[in-house]
Amino acid sequence: MSTAPTTADFEVIHAYSRADAITDGVLHDVTELAAQQGILYPVSIATHAWDAAVAWDDANGAMQDETGRQWDVLTMAAHALRRAKRLHLLGMQEFTVYAVQNRPGAEEPEPVTLGISVGPGDNLEPVLTITAPADR
Repeated sequence: MSTAPTTADFEVIHAYSRADAITDGVLHDVTELAAQQGILYPVSIATHAWDAAVAWDDANGAMQDETGRQWDVLTMAAHALRRAKRLHLLGMQEFTVYAVQNRPGAEEPEPVTLGISVGPGDNLEPVLTITAPADR
């Protein structure tokens, strides 16, 4: 009778950690601001989600800034987490944030669909990641 292979049966050629992704800018660590929102686990925002809802070019005007836009995303993510009720059952919890697009002349907020999910961190601890559909 054969048994299923385990990870011990394979040689790891390359590993890319969450810490690597944060260092490379693929994930943006927003844990400190998330804690102010009452989110107790580390939180990162993936690249496409960041570009769609947080990134702001100062040349577009002073009416927005990235900290305020992060706060908006984290507020809606916190509501999504509360709706999920149990973190371990979370899966992908979608939510919408309204954001002014990061382009010259944009003034009206538009809906941006994002999602938050729980997964294992580099040490198998629970971590949260906010993504856009293109990040998944």
